[in-house]
Amino acid sequence: MHRVIRKVLKVRWIVCLFFVSLLMLSTTFAAPAERGALRGTVKDPLGAVVTDASVELLDGVSVVKTTTTDAAGNYSFDVPTSGRYRVRAIASTFDVATSQPVYISKSAKVELNITLATQTLTQEVSVTASATPTPIAQIGASVTVLTADDYRQFTEVQDPLRLVPGLQVTQTGQQGGTTGLSIRGGATDANKVMIDGVPVNDIGGAVEFANFATVGVDKIEVLREPNSALYGSDALAGVVSLTTARGTTQLPLLTYAGDGGNFSTYNQQVTGSGVVRQLDYYGAFARLDSRNNLPNDSFHNATYAGNFGWQPNATNDLRFTVRHLSVSGGQPNAILLYGIADDAAQKAQNTYYSGAWNNQATDKWHNEILYGGLRLNSQFDDFAPTGIPDPAGTGNFLGAPVTINGANGYSVTGQAIFQFAGTYPNQSLTVTNRDFVYAQTDYRISPHILALGGFKYEAERGSTAFTSVPPSSSSVNRGNYSYTLQISGDIRNRLYYNVGSGIEDNGLFGLAGTPRASLAYYLVRPSATGWLSGTKLHVSFGKGIKEPSVFQQSSSIFDILSSLPNGDQLIAQFHIGQIGPEESRTYDGGLEQELWNGRARLGLTYFHNEFTNGIEDVPPSGLIELGVPVDQLPALDAGAFINSQAFRTQGLEFEAEYRINSRLFARGGYTYTDAVVQRSFSSDQGIGASINPAFPNIPIGAFSPLVGARPFRVAPQSGYFGLNYNGSKFYSSLTGTLVGRRDDSDFLLDPNFGPDLLLPNRNLDGAYQRLDLSGGYQVTSRLTAYADIQNLLSEHYAQAFGFPSLPFTFRSGIKINFGGESWGLK
Repeated sequence: MHRVIRKVLKVRWIVCLFFVSLLMLSTTFAAPAERGALRGTVKDPLGAVVTDASVELLDGVSVVKTTTTDAAGNYSFDVPTSGRYRVRAIASTFDVATSQPVYISKSAKVELNITLATQTLTQEVSVTASATPTPIAQIGASVTVLTADDYRQFTEVQDPLRLVPGLQVTQTGQQGGTTGLSIRGGATDANKVMIDGVPVNDIGGAVEFANFATVGVDKIEVLREPNSALYGSDALAGVVSLTTARGTTQLPLLTYAGDGGNFSTYNQQVTGSGVVRQLDYYGAFARLDSRNNLPNDSFHNATYAGNFGWQPNATNDLRFTVRHLSVSGGQPNAILLYGIADDAAQKAQNTYYSGAWNNQATDKWHNEILYGGLRLNSQFDDFAPTGIPDPAGTGNFLGAPVTINGANGYSVTGQAIFQFAGTYPNQSLTVTNRDFVYAQTDYRISPHILALGGFKYEAERGSTAFTSVPPSSSSVNRGNYSYTLQISGDIRNRLYYNVGSGIEDNGLFGLAGTPRASLAYYLVRPSATGWLSGTKLHVSFGKGIKEPSVFQQSSSIFDILSSLPNGDQLIAQFHIGQIGPEESRTYDGGLEQELWNGRARLGLTYFHNEFTNGIEDVPPSGLIELGVPVDQLPALDAGAFINSQAFRTQGLEFEAEYRINSRLFARGGYTYTDAVVQRSFSSDQGIGASINPAFPNIPIGAFSPLVGARPFRVAPQSGYFGLNYNGSKFYSSLTGTLVGRRDDSDFLLDPNFGPDLLLPNRNLDGAYQRLDLSGGYQVTSRLTAYADIQNLLSEHYAQAFGFPSLPFTFRSGIKINFGGESWGLK
């Protein structure tokens, strides 16, 4: 055994030294050239060269030089002076494309390629799907890119995510209420979420989307399928990646935006950015305060975002990013079910940071080293029992008498147990620290083949503590290793492929393989000269994994028995193993079609997901059913977490985009999701389904869905639409979110711990439609007035049963900017 361990450690050190050697070696290829020049190739969205395109060299907003691409699509400029430059390419039948700024000295030769686009923004580049910048048109996976203009009216990241096919966002209440994201019917903790390459997930995949403001977010990428091949654990159902904005103006740009609205809502934001020779900088701070419209539901979010870069030359880029948030808010609980607001609060202090070195050793060879980390600190306080003392003397506290109505037509009347007997105030604390190092090298073997290798080491430390009586706590310490190999490319700029696999060596459960592949093929190439073109077929396959959370690990059979004096003996006697990873297997396929000279795009995708080895809390009766000898293991009298759940989701996604004219853009989508629980041994399965005497023939899942039923809060039908107008001075946006009825539970116990207040699960949550309207007008070159309305029709609805969402909300304010490229110094 010791020999095996030594061999594994030796291999890991060899991999580390290999990547470091590559990066050190690559710098030797970055020697300055004798004569400065900027050159590159202009290509269409599929990678074919574009001839006779006009190319402009920009210094700020000024055009320094102009040229035209040759028969091979190439252009070149002599660099007049050292500085930051951009390139703008213009060609008939394509939209104008402008590159990111790059620092170029007079003694350097730099290559900068440009991808043009059709009017449906096919040049948008994704990194999430392949780990290298790739136009969406060349990707076979299901990926969506949102730019800052798509969500400038929203203050929270969760809102633009509602406008992506296959995604469902559920918030328990109003601003600050716990918010989860489901991708294609997957669980809300099954998504990898990253900021500038730093995973923001708590151990075990949990992400609180209510905490993330849009301030400083330049781009949002959503991959609607697993990608543990590249991102390791937690990329079980999909990946969401946020990118922080950068400074781009040679003169400092300062902005201030402030607005206010009903429910005592105030929002302020300050940003400063710019570039100084090789340095670029960006900093933003925003604070949002609202009391919402429920008792004890005030919410506060203060967020700082920073992005600082240094380009010592055109082939090296050093970058540091940081995001810190301070969030606090009341937690009134499901007030529609209890009739009383809870006296509780939740707060968090989270920091995410990264340092990255990117090196373009040659035109074909790129390397990256990324160090990142996070510090999560959250606290939940229940200050005092706020219910009605139980007349039966149990010590419990009841809610007020209420009548509860489900969207399925069933209703009950009574009082539920609101809070259990215990010591108040009580508190729970969660701390997570994560640090990682990631190294990547990618080499373009030929113009049509790219090979990539990656290595990652991650150190995770987490703990949870409860000040209950008696108090309890648990902690974990994991060292995780990930290895990635990937090949991508194209055949004749028509067939695009991506094949790769990852190996995860998790500190808890050991080795797991995660293969992934995607293909895209164009029956008809995109064109802006025909009403029907750009016919794209795409298919993909992938496997994902998710590691257990701190609480799941500490409450697993293995850890429960390990805590006993004779634990090792019991584990060996009954052949008990560690709790393992949750797993997924996904495949999808579909068709995209461009219409009307490239101004419109339609897409239809079928997806099929299998989620297996799901971790659930199984009671003793369920453990017995699984063959666990509970009678010989009294420590399991309260049950344990095990890998026993499985469910399947499949469905169709439809999306459409149409550029009506140069200023008006429309888009929309619809998703049908057929989800079903295939296996479960959780509370309801272990003791049999609950039966409310008022509905004697209807089995009810009190705390989890029954086998054969839908997962809770996954809508079979959902959709969205958006209409955006961008004029020279005026802009506006009308968006809509449409969600059908969903299965759910009210999770209630009557005063006798019985099921008399349970409602049937099927279609318990009502359908809802939320319309949002926003707009702004540029009063002067430095002053813009804007307004935002959410829930325009003031619909009364609950995303989660018993938690009312905000009615009509209104904010208006002004934005002032100073400096930037339009600021002429005299």
